[in-house]
Amino acid sequence: MTSPTPAVRWRRRGLTSVALLALLGGAVVAPAALAAPDPEVPTGSLITADTAWHYLDDGSDPSPAPAALRDWTLPAYDDSAWKSAAGSFGAKGGKLAPVGSQTPKTLLNHYLDGAAAPTVPTYFFRTTFELEAGVAEQVAALQSTITYDDAIIVWINGTEVARYVDGRITDTVNVEYAGDGNGSPLTSTFSAEGDLLHDGTNTIAVSLFQDRETSSDIFFDMSSLTLVKASAPGTPVVAPPTRVILTPTEQPAVSQSFSWLAGDASHTVGQVEIAPSAGGDPRTVDAYDAGVVNGNPNKHFSATVTGLTAATEYRYRVGLPGSWSDWYTFRTADPAATDFQFIYYGDAQIGLDTTWPSVVKQAEAKAPRSIGSVHAGDLINTSSNENEWVNWFKGMKDSAVRTNVMAAPGNHEYSGDKLLTAWKAAFEYPHNNPSTSSVGELAELARGDSAVAQQYRAFFDHWSSFAAETAYYTDYQGVRFITLNATRDTTFLTPAGLPSCTGAECPSSQIGVLWTRFQGAWLDLLLQNSPSKWNVVTFHQPVFSASEGRDEPVLRAEWLPVFQRNDIDLVLMGHDHTYARGYVNTDATETPGLTTGPVYVVSNSGAKHYDLETPEKNVWTNNGATQVLRGQGVTTYQVIDVSKNQLVYRSYLAEKQPGATTDLPLGAVYDTFTVTKSDAGEKWVTEDGVTPPEPEVPAKVELGAASVKAGGTVTVAGSGFAEGAQLRFELRSDPVQLGTVTAGADGSFQRTLTIPANTPAGAHTLAVIRADGTEVTASLTVTAAAGGGNTTPGTSTGGSTDGDLATTGADSAPYVIAAVVLLAAGLGLFTMRRRRQHAEADAE
Repeated sequence: MTSPTPAVRWRRRGLTSVALLALLGGAVVAPAALAAPDPEVPTGSLITADTAWHYLDDGSDPSPAPAALRDWTLPAYDDSAWKSAAGSFGAKGGKLAPVGSQTPKTLLNHYLDGAAAPTVPTYFFRTTFELEAGVAEQVAALQSTITYDDAIIVWINGTEVARYVDGRITDTVNVEYAGDGNGSPLTSTFSAEGDLLHDGTNTIAVSLFQDRETSSDIFFDMSSLTLVKASAPGTPVVAPPTRVILTPTEQPAVSQSFSWLAGDASHTVGQVEIAPSAGGDPRTVDAYDAGVVNGNPNKHFSATVTGLTAATEYRYRVGLPGSWSDWYTFRTADPAATDFQFIYYGDAQIGLDTTWPSVVKQAEAKAPRSIGSVHAGDLINTSSNENEWVNWFKGMKDSAVRTNVMAAPGNHEYSGDKLLTAWKAAFEYPHNNPSTSSVGELAELARGDSAVAQQYRAFFDHWSSFAAETAYYTDYQGVRFITLNATRDTTFLTPAGLPSCTGAECPSSQIGVLWTRFQGAWLDLLLQNSPSKWNVVTFHQPVFSASEGRDEPVLRAEWLPVFQRNDIDLVLMGHDHTYARGYVNTDATETPGLTTGPVYVVSNSGAKHYDLETPEKNVWTNNGATQVLRGQGVTTYQVIDVSKNQLVYRSYLAEKQPGATTDLPLGAVYDTFTVTKSDAGEKWVTEDGVTPPEPEVPAKVELGAASVKAGGTVTVAGSGFAEGAQLRFELRSDPVQLGTVTAGADGSFQRTLTIPANTPAGAHTLAVIRADGTEVTASLTVTAAAGGGNTTPGTSTGGSTDGDLATTGADSAPYVIAAVVLLAAGLGLFTMRRRRQHAEADAE
């Protein structure tokens, strides 16, 4: 039984008195005005990691006859003889060790004899919290989150408020086996009426049940207990939203998505209030209801705000009038920006309440210019475990409200949640996922009326809609961030009412491969048409596995050729709980520490660790790839600095285990490399300390004039050619050879060419052609020759007929000088003759 969240109430006591005072008029108002103000209702959790609990773990009954069965739950019960410690509590095989995804702080006695089965059937816990005088009457409800294995009952001040997995609880005895073997501990959130509370000391009591005599583990933790303040009639319960997170849109310069969890179950609507930080009236945008998940009665909400201005800081809050979050700020993307950072995290999964917040804090300190973070899946261990989501969001609470989170689902996002309901409720991602309109020729498989085509169509249509927000992309300040869903879960991928089909050619026989290929076709087109200089892809299971016993041949077969063909920059992965970084061997060069092509990385950002694969079974080396670095027992985060022509990648050591494969201290740079790319697309990957080659200067040709008359001359200058390159000139449209030239030591040349007099007027192309047939061209407009029209075809063209350079430029200098001399001599003879004629005329 779980008490429902109460309806909105005003103060429980004093309502009648207020009404009476109103009827009596102002005669008694003055004394009331002198009354002390009400104390504040606590806003934080009344149960923390430091809360002391009394507990009984020896298998004895806390209320043996003749006491009443549940006397031990009452405030007056004396538990002073019980053990005392802070939570969480648990045991695994009689030892203090992880229980599923949870790691207890305090060891419980696991076995009745302290050594071996049978196990202790039932454990009992008690603790208290204090309320200041005048607080209890202001409380509408309380809310608590508990994690347990296997079954549980909770009482407050002797009244039962929650029980879970209770099918075998008899309620006739205190000590009994009950519940189910859940595997990993479960998490539930319950609410109870505020009427149960009173000023002063309040008592919480818990029964925790083992499911059987041979159970391997036990666990209990109450991670929070908060109060919901009563509100005035007609106003919402004041309970600010939690799990506020920013996620990118397809156009992050002009729009932004927001998601959050309502603060109370009575909050059935949600809104975003937003305004430029520099000033201006706020806009209010309605959110949509993203549903309730994991037994938490509070709704998730998401909204996308459009019509924003690029490169602008905004302030915002989420919730609803009367129960808003704090004000937060974020900045829209700046399309002109080239210098910024982003963070890459591997699996968080285990240690969500300890390791994860520490890793995020360290990463944020190293990346003050971060625009957001990419997450390579397995954010949590069990998606149906609400407490794990609570802890993951706690770790991200400061960064997620001001920078974008780009996460990929991992296989553990499907754990206990095959349809990814928690994922879709928590995040709002662009709906630009693979669809039949974006996978190219692959969509042809779904055309037609055959049974095979109908089944393909059913799968493709299902993936086009249902798989939204699990594969997506966004272009952010010159980086195309692409997220893929590498998990091939048939429950998630199979549509309801799948048309029947028999035979090996039916897609139902190859769902995992087809889902991978479907995304690969979409990815190929995304990379071919990417407007961004940098392209980064994130997904969970790696194409090159690093840990022992793991391999992903399907992903490697379908996606690796796409990455290589499109020369993607970074491929960021997780899943293996180790670290590895490397490249495909065909991208190696003769220079040590200098490669080309994509960089492949596997990392781990949580407290779960696996062993590396042996050298003999190394998936990288056995599949044509090289590991530059590999390590185990390390927890890292990665900061990537983006600039106009470089990506500088640094992996930092956040935690390490005994036996880790590094002696570096915590906080040190564990791995680093640089990707350098010119505007022309020439790319180098360099290890630390290696300088990339100078980028090749692309060859270019410039003309001295944009137009020339037929029969006239034009100067041609070229640069960026190879030293001593043999080049020839060709005028088009009808090709006319204009000669050859040899590039100088610096790869340049300059010549003056004569355009054939019979060249038709209009637009032409002048090509400079290398010996291998490649060419550089320039546009040239030819106008009609002086004297009207072009010369008759077949007359002197002024061009070379034997492949030599046309009679132009420096090679024609002797002819020009001779012509000038002859012209001067002619002018002299003409002048002398004219003078003689004038003299003879004067004599007459």
